[in-house]
Amino acid sequence: MRAVIQRVSRAAVSVDGDVVGQISHGLAILLGAAAGDTQGDVDVLVDKVAGLRIFRDDQQKMNRSVVDVGGSVLLISQFTLLADARRGRRPSFVDAAVPGEAEPLIEYAVRRLTDLGVPVETGIFGADMSVELVNDGPVTIVLDVVDGKVR
Repeated sequence: MRAVIQRVSRAAVSVDGDVVGQISHGLAILLGAAAGDTQGDVDVLVDKVAGLRIFRDDQQKMNRSVVDVGGSVLLISQFTLLADARRGRRPSFVDAAVPGEAEPLIEYAVRRLTDLGVPVETGIFGADMSVELVNDGPVTIVLDVVDGKVR
């Protein structure tokens, strides 16, 4: 799994001009499932994301998590995060999970975050989406989980 995590003051996702998910203070997460990813990989990723201390405390140090600050998550599935553009000019997406494997993993990630008390909004899996966000900081972190380990 690959996740691009951005601390945001607000974020929204639209499909065909209609807002389908939006949050204020929290995290916007672009999440791509790779072929062979498992629920165990999702568990590792979600636990890491929920505990990432990237929000400011009273001393303005990044020392609080999205759970600590009562933030929300806007989670967007994005298979293009698994693009391989090493050769040629057209990216290959062979490393991305097929939709029938990816969608249940994305849904599982939403459930796991919700179980941890994090409100989650989403886009629509497989739809052509427009994402708007205000990156707070800016703070952007990329996480890869391979074989149950963050790399």
